[in-house]
Amino acid sequence: MTAQSGFISIQNVVKFFGRFQAITDVSMEIGKGEFFSLLGASGCGKTTLLRMLAGFEGTTTGEIYIDGQPMSAVPPHERPVNMVFQSYAIFPHLNVRDNIGYGLRKLKLPKDQRQAMIEEMLALIKLPGYGDRKANELSGGQRQRIALARALILKPKVLLLDEPLGALDKQLREQMQLELRALQRKIGITFVFVTHDQEEALTLSDRIAVMSAGKVLQVDTPAGLYERPKSREVASFIGNMNFFNGTVRRNGAATGAIETEGLGTIPVPVDMLTKPDGAAVQVALRPEKFVMSDNQPTQGQLAIPGTLNTSAYLGERSHHYIKIAGKDDPVAVSTPNAASSIGRQAGNGQIWLSFNPASIVILDPD
Repeated sequence: MTAQSGFISIQNVVKFFGRFQAITDVSMEIGKGEFFSLLGASGCGKTTLLRMLAGFEGTTTGEIYIDGQPMSAVPPHERPVNMVFQSYAIFPHLNVRDNIGYGLRKLKLPKDQRQAMIEEMLALIKLPGYGDRKANELSGGQRQRIALARALILKPKVLLLDEPLGALDKQLREQMQLELRALQRKIGITFVFVTHDQEEALTLSDRIAVMSAGKVLQVDTPAGLYERPKSREVASFIGNMNFFNGTVRRNGAATGAIETEGLGTIPVPVDMLTKPDGAAVQVALRPEKFVMSDNQPTQGQLAIPGTLNTSAYLGERSHHYIKIAGKDDPVAVSTPNAASSIGRQAGNGQIWLSFNPASIVILDPD
């Protein structure tokens, strides 16, 4: 048995469905009390991994440990986990109280103890007094809270959530994100959350595993994934990103530079350069890292002239697409909507883009 450092330890897990390999040698540790998200596009393997944690799918090879115990031989109903699904799975013929207390029936607890536990859950999900309501009398958000309460009443060590907010409209979804995060912090148990929504993962999570084609590309904090992606695939999936081809130039023991197509020569500390002189790299830069102005910035700043192709007004921010020399695709720039950014017209004169060299991310080329 291999030592584990996490409350949940996933060690060299592989999963085949026939000849199709759904999970490829996944290893990672999840801490006790952590809100941990599995993030990726449809078909990346995140739900398969969640179902293996639940015991609904077995591993082909590898092992999963929860609280130090191997799970391969433990059936789903004996694992210290419970699961919340996107579909809520509320029983329509039962009222709220009976839905929440459904899992308590097998424990054969005294009636007054069961009722006390149900009332405690109703208070926890901020629905006191709703016990006699029928399922068809509840909103989508209320049904999701009932599903959470039913999963939590058995006091699992781990709560597994398979895109539980996916069926909600945008405003309610954002409200439920805040409530879910507050609930997890209050009860303090480990949450493992599956989503394809990058913004949702960034909002909710302590750490995130980005998955693609059955592999884990990177595990990091939300800020770490956004500011320091380790590959183009992660950089592209988390938010918007501009990419520029570049070449490493080592100028000395402490300084270096990257010659780029579009951004010119960017001075960087030599400790940012892991490649030898002349090596090809890609420079990545988030749209909001650019400063856009009508006038050329003061001497000494890195500034690139360009022409506005188009803009999209999004309320608090606008997204602009700027044509610059040396790059075929327009550069995406995001700006807060100060008065100067409202009403810009495409092709209306030259504009300038400036940025801090510390904002760039250096990645391997494609």
